[in-house]
Amino acid sequence: MQTNTKIVITKEEILPTAEKMRAEGRLLIMIHGDLNKEGQPVICYDYSNGPEVLSYEVVGEDTVPSIGGIYSAAAEWAEREINELLGFTFEGLDTSERLFMPDNLLDGQGQILVTPINVLREKNQLE
Repeated sequence: MQTNTKIVITKEEILPTAEKMRAEGRLLIMIHGDLNKEGQPVICYDYSNGPEVLSYEVVGEDTVPSIGGIYSAAAEWAEREINELLGFTFEGLDTSERLFMPDNLLDGQGQILVTPINVLREKNQLE
């Protein structure tokens, strides 16, 4: 049975934690982000530890360092996705291109527009 252990860390502890996990041979399972009930940004880094998942959680920071230099594409893809969908910034991450959302679906960073399909079709025909 898989268990999960949550450990709250500061943004300054993100890189040392990732370096330690990498040195111990732990896989980066996932990075995910959301806003908690108080509206604060939450970014969570999940690492494997046998049948246990170690979840390192950073609360209240919408700008954190990228761990892409430590976990390469495993980290960069998740960081880019979180950046694109939520607008959180990962310092040192290349966000010059979008992953999947065309520019005309966004109104500012991380703000998804809900637009009727007929309006989108018309707009795309004009472009």
